[in-house]
Amino acid sequence: MDAATIPQTLQQAIEFFLSPENCERFMVELRWPGGVSCPRCGSVNVLRLAKQRRWECREKHPRRQFSAKVGTIFEDSPLPLKSWLMVVWMTSNCKNGVSSYEIHRALGVTQKTAWFMLHRVRLAMQSVGGGKLSGEVEVDETFIGGKARFMHKGKREQAIKGRGHSGKAAVMGLLQRHSGKGQSKVRLEVVPTTRKNVLHPIVEQHVEDGSSVYSDALKSYQNLGLYYQHQVVDHAECYVRGEVHTNGLENFWSLLKRAIKGTYVSVEPFHLFRYLDEQAFRFNSRDGNDADRFVATMKQIEGRRVMYKDLIAKDEAAL
Repeated sequence: MDAATIPQTLQQAIEFFLSPENCERFMVELRWPGGVSCPRCGSVNVLRLAKQRRWECREKHPRRQFSAKVGTIFEDSPLPLKSWLMVVWMTSNCKNGVSSYEIHRALGVTQKTAWFMLHRVRLAMQSVGGGKLSGEVEVDETFIGGKARFMHKGKREQAIKGRGHSGKAAVMGLLQRHSGKGQSKVRLEVVPTTRKNVLHPIVEQHVEDGSSVYSDALKSYQNLGLYYQHQVVDHAECYVRGEVHTNGLENFWSLLKRAIKGTYVSVEPFHLFRYLDEQAFRFNSRDGNDADRFVATMKQIEGRRVMYKDLIAKDEAAL
């Protein structure tokens, strides 16, 4: 699709995608710029069924008919494309996220349906690969969970044992600082513990050898100097020492927690990584405009699908 015809604002998007023809044309040109092909066998020998808004593959195999939704996060959804595209637009561009209740009110769907839609969109926002981080890299960790002072006394005594981090989910972040006119980018991972044997392999996986790595004085980061130019800032003494600081990640943590506490209010630990994917996507694409983020998300909808039964399974192995 010509960049000039892509909506630039939410108002333009609502008006443009109100037409089923525009929705379908946008999907087709985004998924199949060289012509429609069967998502099951890859054949370009397909027949257009205009009245059903579908295509039929002329090769012999099961389920030959398909729509623009097949093979995407929208597959098997009875909702029209205009509703899906609005949810993708809002999720990609609302800085502090958008809640399922807001989608429920805006689209007239149930809150449960809105919740399921948002998790499907978050799957499309999940980044894959991208190479290792290099240059100047900040590493830090934070804890996500409710504050003890808001808990009922009985629950607080049961949940909070030892340090205040008890009962919270630990998240590790790595941020590559911008160079020149570039922008910093972040990667996140939910970790079972902040011990050295967990944090070191993550740094080794995501950061090139020889890079400058800045961290706080957590003992788990000791010995990173064997592979990196590791420098430490002790927050008991100061927060910045020249170029040595973790303020980039501290800024990101504030954005993340503002979204979780202000928009989502409560996030189950086994779904936390999906919310991290969403916030990291918006942060890493913040130099673009709304249309850029929308198109970037839409380019990742194919080949990804999550079932509702998997989302509601609290067994992490099912996720």
